[in-house]
Amino acid sequence: MYLRSLTSAAILVAGLASASAADISGAGATFPYPIYAKWADAYKKETGNGLNYQSIGSGGGIKQIEAKTVTFGASDMPLKPAALDKAGLVQWPMVMGGIVPVVNVAGIKPNELTLDGDTLAKIFLGEIKTWDDPSIKKLNPDVKLPSAAIAVVHRSDGSGTTFNFTDYLSKVSDEWKSKVGESTSVEWPVGIGAKGNEGVSNNVMQTQNAIGYVESAYAKQNHLTVTDMINHDGKKVEPLPASFQAAAANADWKNAAGFYLLLTDQPGAQSWPITASTFILMPKQAPDAAAAKEALQFFSWAFANGTKMAEDLDYIPMPASVVALIKDEWKEIKGPDGKPLM
Repeated sequence: MYLRSLTSAAILVAGLASASAADISGAGATFPYPIYAKWADAYKKETGNGLNYQSIGSGGGIKQIEAKTVTFGASDMPLKPAALDKAGLVQWPMVMGGIVPVVNVAGIKPNELTLDGDTLAKIFLGEIKTWDDPSIKKLNPDVKLPSAAIAVVHRSDGSGTTFNFTDYLSKVSDEWKSKVGESTSVEWPVGIGAKGNEGVSNNVMQTQNAIGYVESAYAKQNHLTVTDMINHDGKKVEPLPASFQAAAANADWKNAAGFYLLLTDQPGAQSWPITASTFILMPKQAPDAAAAKEALQFFSWAFANGTKMAEDLDYIPMPASVVALIKDEWKEIKGPDGKPLM
């Protein structure tokens, strides 16, 4: 199973790091872990430099970079400009992707089931309790739905995937917004908690009649049953790179202070409604200049050479115009001597 290979990859990426002072350490979001692991392996082969990335969730990544125990943090929840300034951090989007509902219902094939935002919110609120609920049947008149109880699976750790998922639900459901709201961690009304995209994927695979939400790469590589969604414009869309790209096309990064921008519930007939970016966080004043410079060189290499690898995992690479803005932002990152690293 791919989950096992992910675990192996985590050990491999960590093990590849040598004792060099320029080795890169990072921690945070599980959303981008598949592509970071793939990039790290290719970068190690090309340059000899290792990357030790801990896939611990966005909340953990933010805490570690604020404590400066890693070279960079990774989060799917961008920090607002005021929070960046307070923590002395620089942030930028590294790659984009989709968050997808996944189900394990006997007889239901990938893309056979369609959900809308309101129905999804009511499932995770615990108000829709069975798969043959009239709300689900109305959206799926030709699908044979069992009368079985729905088993909800959600994240148990501080998660940027959860932040984007709950941000979407808050935009489409006033009830969700008032009762639960949006955050990296929320008080879930119902369900089983699991750690990381890996844990949610595993729980859904092992639990009959389950529903969860994961980053699309995990759904694809684990052959999970994804659902279609009704988007902002009322159109049925599949979770495909083209629909993620359609949502990302509306992103105005140039005018987003600190690159703070969310891509949920974007307009457009082809837009996937739960699209998200994942972000890198680094200190403006890097405590280890060699490691920070190597990290920036790794990210520059990934922007230049990692597009095909990202697309193979259904991520959306950042447009060249945005990469130019990001590299300009890197001038803010300085070593202990106050000199820019790039």
